[in-house]
Amino acid sequence: MRGLAITAFGLLTAVVLLLSLPLGVSAQEKKAAAQAAPSAAAPAVTPAANPKDVQSLDAMVAAIYDVISGPPGARDWGRFQSLFAKDARLIAVRVPKEGKPALAVMTPKDYEDRAEKYFLEHGFFEHELSRKTDSFGAMTHIYTTYESRETKDGKPIDRGINSMEFFFDGERWWCVEIYWDAERPGNPIPEKYLGK
Repeated sequence: MRGLAITAFGLLTAVVLLLSLPLGVSAQEKKAAAQAAPSAAAPAVTPAANPKDVQSLDAMVAAIYDVISGPPGARDWGRFQSLFAKDARLIAVRVPKEGKPALAVMTPKDYEDRAEKYFLEHGFFEHELSRKTDSFGAMTHIYTTYESRETKDGKPIDRGINSMEFFFDGERWWCVEIYWDAERPGNPIPEKYLGK
């Protein structure tokens, strides 16, 4: 009797699932619709920040550089996420060998997903060379010139400028956006962004 009840329940479940599917829809179309549909899951919660990371602009900039820097291995992605406001963006200028510049727009989670494998296999150390800051009300814009290395004291492999936007909510700072471009032939960093 118990086996029959389980079988009947299983059959009923299968019928309900079949009836809920639209007729004439391919598996690929169902997959595409599922990926396009908004998630019913609860929204992700921003991890609690270390108060020292978000108490000042100096601390925020230092934390952003620190959390992505280190020898090959995992990064503290919870700490990384805790620095960003809801709907924050990271935007990289990408310049192919052939063609015009384009933008790669990411959420902090997208950045984590893209960078995680690289950081597991490669050392990466980025630090600030200089900074220009402008503020008005609760918003601050920082042009922070960076230099990247594969080891802490190794030869520089990249330089560029991070354009960072911050918001102060009266209690802590939040990073709203990081938008960056790298130095390359024909695109040197201007001297005004290299001096302290």
